[in-house]
Amino acid sequence: MACRASAILPLSLVLAALGSLCNATPVNSRDNVPAGYYAAPYYPAPHGGWLASWSESYAKAQQLVSRMTLAEKTNITGGCGIYMGTPCVGNTGSANRVGFPQLCLQDSALGVAATDNVTAFPAGITTGATWDKNLIYARGVALGREFRGKGANVYLGPTVGPLGRKPLGGRNWEGFGSDPVLQAVAAAMTIKGVQEQGVIATIKHLVGNEQEMYRMYNPLKPGYSANIDDRTLHEIYLWPFAEGIHAGVGSVMTAYNAVNGSACSQHSYLINGILKDELGFQGFVMSDWLSHISGVDSALAGLDMDMPGDTNVPLFGYSEWKYELTRSVLNGSVPLDRLNDMATRIVAAWYQTGQDKDFPPPNFSSNTKDRDSLLYPAALFSPKGQVNWFVNVQADHYKVARQVAQDAITLLKNNGSLLPLSTSRPLKIFGTDAQVNSDGPNACLNRACDKGTLGMGWGSGIADYPYFDDPITAIRRRTSGVTFYNSDVFPAVPTPTADDVAIVFINSDAGENSFTVEGNHGDRDSAKLAAWHRGDALVKKAAAKYSDVVVVVHTVGPLALEPWIDLPSVKAVLFAHLPGQEAGESLTNVLFGDVSPSGHLPYSITKASTDLPNSVANLKGYAVGQVQDTYSEGLYIDYRYLNKMGIKPRFAFGHGLSYTTFSFSNASIASVTPLTLVPPPRSPKGPTPSFSSAIPPAAEAYYPAGFNRIWRYIYSYLPPDDANAAFAVGAAGIKQYAYPSGYSTTQTAGPAAGGDLGGNAALWDVAWTVTLTINNAGTQFPGRAVAQAYLQYPAGIPYDTPVVQLRDFAKTDALAPGEAATVTLQLTRKDVSVWDVEAQNWVVPGVGGKRYIIWLGEASDALFTACYTDTLTCESGLKSPV
Repeated sequence: MACRASAILPLSLVLAALGSLCNATPVNSRDNVPAGYYAAPYYPAPHGGWLASWSESYAKAQQLVSRMTLAEKTNITGGCGIYMGTPCVGNTGSANRVGFPQLCLQDSALGVAATDNVTAFPAGITTGATWDKNLIYARGVALGREFRGKGANVYLGPTVGPLGRKPLGGRNWEGFGSDPVLQAVAAAMTIKGVQEQGVIATIKHLVGNEQEMYRMYNPLKPGYSANIDDRTLHEIYLWPFAEGIHAGVGSVMTAYNAVNGSACSQHSYLINGILKDELGFQGFVMSDWLSHISGVDSALAGLDMDMPGDTNVPLFGYSEWKYELTRSVLNGSVPLDRLNDMATRIVAAWYQTGQDKDFPPPNFSSNTKDRDSLLYPAALFSPKGQVNWFVNVQADHYKVARQVAQDAITLLKNNGSLLPLSTSRPLKIFGTDAQVNSDGPNACLNRACDKGTLGMGWGSGIADYPYFDDPITAIRRRTSGVTFYNSDVFPAVPTPTADDVAIVFINSDAGENSFTVEGNHGDRDSAKLAAWHRGDALVKKAAAKYSDVVVVVHTVGPLALEPWIDLPSVKAVLFAHLPGQEAGESLTNVLFGDVSPSGHLPYSITKASTDLPNSVANLKGYAVGQVQDTYSEGLYIDYRYLNKMGIKPRFAFGHGLSYTTFSFSNASIASVTPLTLVPPPRSPKGPTPSFSSAIPPAAEAYYPAGFNRIWRYIYSYLPPDDANAAFAVGAAGIKQYAYPSGYSTTQTAGPAAGGDLGGNAALWDVAWTVTLTINNAGTQFPGRAVAQAYLQYPAGIPYDTPVVQLRDFAKTDALAPGEAATVTLQLTRKDVSVWDVEAQNWVVPGVGGKRYIIWLGEASDALFTACYTDTLTCESGLKSPV
C-alpha cells in the first residue's frame, strides 16, 4: 500500500466541502505530454487462465465464480472502505455463501504492519545490499510465515517501483537497489519465499513512481506523468516486474502516477497490453490506495481490484466500483465477461496459493492495539467485538533479520586497516543515531520522524518494532571503554589519547509523501543528499579532534560524502543502510571482527549531484496542471550514465570492501543454448474459463431483505429501484457509455514477445554459463565474496547500449584464509537481448558469432576478468572497461 488512512484524514477534512466531486467528477485537465510519448489503447482485457501452470486453479475458480451472484462478484473486486474493515489496511468484500472469504491485504514490504508480535525486518535496500540470493529467499520465507500466521491473505510487497532512478526519491529504500537485475532477482526470490507459505505476494508499483511529490490524483490536480519510451520501459523499469511474474506472483499493484499521460490504474496498454498479454500475468491487478479515478474506464483497462474501495476523497461511502460496478454491469456499460474475468483472477490466485485449505483467519487489527474495539472504526455507529488476539508469529526470525542486517553492512573505506576494532581501545561515540528513539522505537506515527537510530524509513512501508537492539547498547555489551555523547552537536571532550577511536553515527531519512519530516515531503527535497541533523559537521569536528574516526551511516540511499570522506582522520566508513530491529549486534559483529563485512552498494555514490543528468538528479516541482517527468536519460541511470560519460563516482555500484582480499581465477565459459535473432514462436494461448454473457437478473443486485447497513461501509448492492432501472437499460441495449478509442471485445492471440509467465518462455533459456574460482587470498580473516557478472554488447550493432550492465551475481559462503570456492553465473537469452521497438520483440544483436564480453569482478568498476562468447575463452588481469 502506498497511503495509510491516517495520512488521508486531513485531506478529507479540508476537502469535505467538495464531497460532490468525489463521485466521478474529472480532475483538472492535464498539461500536454511531450511529443513522442503516447499511451496507446489496448483492448480487450485478456482473459486469465490460458497457461498450464495456472490451469488447475482457474478450473476451480471457474466453478466457484459461476455460482456467485452479480453482487458477490462485484463485492470481491473491491474494498469495503478505508477504516471500514477489521483487521487490515485493505479488506475486500466476501462471497461467504459460496465459501469465498473476505481477503485481508496488509502492508508492508518489510514486515506485518500496524500490529504486534512480529519481526521488523531490514528494509529492501538493506536486503539488496547483501547480494545474497539465498538470504533474500530466507527473508521471504520468514515474511510469508509471519503474514500467514497473522491471517493476512495478501502481502503488499515486494517493491520494485520505484526502481531508484532518482537518488532523492522517497521510497527507494523499500526496493532493492538502482539496477533492474538486482531488483528483479531480489523480487523473484522474495516472491518465491512468501508464496511458498501460501500467501499471495504483490509486486508494486507499476510503474514510474520514481518520486513521491505530486504523485497522487485528487479532485483538483492529476498525478504527475512519467514519460517513458518503449525500450527504456522494457529494459529498465519493467524488467523486475517481468521476473516477478515469471516467479508466479499472484498480484500486481498499479502506481499512483500516470505513464505517458494515462493514469496507471486505468492504463490499458500497461495493464492489458504489457502486463496481461505480453507478460502473461495470470493473477489480479489492484489499484494503489485511493488511486482509483474511474469506473468503467478502469474496468475495461484491466484493473481487477479497487483498493481500499473509496474514491480519492475517502470516508463518504462513495466508490467508483462496488455498487457502481454492479450498476455498470446491469446497464451494459461493463461487459459481464470483464467482471467474470476480474472475479476469476482473484479467486484463482487464492487457489494458486492454497488458501482454500487451512488458511487461518485474521487475528489482529491494524486500527487499534486493544483487545476489543469497534468493528467498523470509521462508521458513525459501530458494533464492538474482539479484534486482537495477540498471536506471536516471530519464531526465530530475528536470526534471519540479523543476518540480513549484518551481511548488508558495506565497508566503503578502511585506511590503515583501522577496522576491525579491538575491544581494548577506548571508544568515543557521537551522534543521536547511535541510540534508539528515547520516546520508544514506535513512538512516531508511521516512523515519520528522524529521532534515534534509523532502522527504516517512514510511511506505509514500515512495521512496528517488537524491540530495538540499538548500536550503543550492543557496543557496550562488547566493551567497557565507551563514552557516549548523545548529541548531534560536537561537545567539549577531553584531549584524546593515541588509542582513542571516535565512532560517529549519522543518517539520512525519507519516506512517503503522506508525511512531511523536517521539511522533506517524502522525497529528500529539503535535505538533498546531505546527512541529516548537521551530520557532516559532526564528522568534520570529530575528525579535527581525533586521529582515528569511524563513520557509521544509516541511510535510505546515497549520501554526499565529499565534505569529509578524504579527511585523513576519517579512516573507515560503514554503510549499515536500514537494519530494522537488529541494528546493534549486526553492526558490532562487523565492527569487532566477528565477521568480515560482505555488503556491496546497491547504488552508486557520486562526488556531486551534477554528476548525474538533471532528469535524474533533481525532483520535479509544482506545475499548475499535470507535472511532466520525462525520462530523457533513457537507459542511462546510475552507473550506466556515469560509465557513458566517463565520470568516476566516489564509490561505484557494487562496491564493497572486506577485512580480507579475494582472487578470481580459472574462469571458463560454456555455450548452452544456441541463439536465434528473435525467440522461437510463442506458445499459443490455452483455453480460458467460459461463462454466460447474459446480463444477470436485477434481483442479483438487491439489498437482502432486512439488511442492516453500516454508514460509510461500501457495499456492492443496489436498492431494487436502482437495480431495476439499470437492468432495463441494459436489456434494451441502450448505449450508456462511449467506449474508449480502440475498444474491442475480440480476444487476441497475444504479441510475439509473450507466451508464458514473464514473456516468451525462450527468454529464460540459458545462453552461456561462466564458472570461476574465488580464493580468500588473505591470511587473517574469513570472508564472503560477491562475484558480479556484467555484459558488454558487441561493437557495431545498431543499438545504443550501456558500456556494461549487471546480468548475474553470486555470493560465496564464508571462506577461511586460503580456502577457495567455485561459483557459476549464467546469462539467459533475455540477458543478451535488446528490446526492438519496431519488431516489438527481444532481439539478440550479437547472433552469428559477434563478440559479447562477460566481465567478472567485485564491483561495476572493478572488472578485471573477461570471457568472450565467440571464442569461448576467458582472460584475467585486464584493465577494467570503466
